[in-house]
Amino acid sequence: MALSPDEIERYARHLVLQEVGGPGQNRLRNAKVLVVGAGGLGAPLLYYLAAAGIGTIGIIDHDTVSLSNLQRQIIHTTARVGIPKTSSARESLQGLNPHVHVVEHAYRIGAENALQIISSYDLVADGCDNFPTRYLVSDACYFAKKTLVTGAVGQFDGQLSTFKPYKTSPEGTPWPTYRCLMGELPPRGLFPACEEAGILGALPGILGSMLAMEVIKEILGIGESLAGRLLMYDALAARFYETKLTWNPNNPLTGRTPSVTSLVQSNYVDR
Repeated sequence: MALSPDEIERYARHLVLQEVGGPGQNRLRNAKVLVVGAGGLGAPLLYYLAAAGIGTIGIIDHDTVSLSNLQRQIIHTTARVGIPKTSSARESLQGLNPHVHVVEHAYRIGAENALQIISSYDLVADGCDNFPTRYLVSDACYFAKKTLVTGAVGQFDGQLSTFKPYKTSPEGTPWPTYRCLMGELPPRGLFPACEEAGILGALPGILGSMLAMEVIKEILGIGESLAGRLLMYDALAARFYETKLTWNPNNPLTGRTPSVTSLVQSNYVDR
């Protein structure tokens, strides 16, 4: 389907890129991306996906907008305090780009609904703020055979990676999964939430924008994927670090003797 005159003008800077052009812009328009969390990471991620022309953007978040969110969650406004974050995000995205179809999932993702939701999208971007959800989303993406781009932030640092463990790496083993990186679900309190530890507001803006870039790269099939790599950012030192991620044959999801064979039988609750 040809781009409309409005779309040609809107995406003009994409269309002149050899790596994108008309065919690439159509791939973006036909893509369906689920974003988990409309918070600090989700806000810039959602904005840039909409600006890029992702055709369908799903947003899953059960929370409402609070005043303390606005220091970093730039997709929301003071006037929208108290309304669901999915509704606030949809209003911002449609104001930015009316060509984007936004689907609201204004409830918590859980073992009972994750596979059904994720299966209806092409790719998942996780910007949630807790470990149980990260493990759940990662496992669900593996079972649904969907690529996952995920990120996390601390007080002054962040990290991101791409996981596609349903595919085989050049080494002949599965690409690593989130469980290869983190092992078992960390106990509650080991990594305090930003409500307790604090966070510098601009930091999730940087990492969230990078998440959007990785999503767009995966859809277009350009550049080097972050699969098998973990990219870390130290904001105070203004430095990036990278480490290689490899498949762990003992991990319970994709190892040689997997014990996690479904979402229902696994425990996605803080211990």
